[in-house]
Amino acid sequence: MNIEKERIRIHLFISGRVQGVFYRANTKDVALEHHLTGWVRNCHDGRVEAVLEGGRNNVERVIKWCKEGPPSANVTDLEIIPEEATGEFSSFSIRY
Repeated sequence: MNIEKERIRIHLFISGRVQGVFYRANTKDVALEHHLTGWVRNCHDGRVEAVLEGGRNNVERVIKWCKEGPPSANVTDLEIIPEEATGEFSSFSIRY
C-alpha cells in the first residue's frame, strides 16, 4: 500500500500545561488542515486526549505539532498509542 494512502489511527494523551490554553481548538484546526478525522477532549486529570485518523504522513505531522501545541501551552509528555484505523469518524470534533 502506498504510504501516502495508508490510513492509520493514533490515540494520544498530552500532559503539561495543556488545558485553558486553547489546545483543543488549535488541535482541531491543525487536524482539519491535515485532513484528519477523530476527536480531542480534556481529561479530568489535566491531560488532553485525542484520537487522530488519516494518512500516515498527515498523522505524523499533527503528532509533531502536538508535541509543542499552541504558543501558551507547555507540553511535558506525549503518550502515543497506535490503534487499528476504523474509518468511523466523518470529521474532527472537540468532545466535552
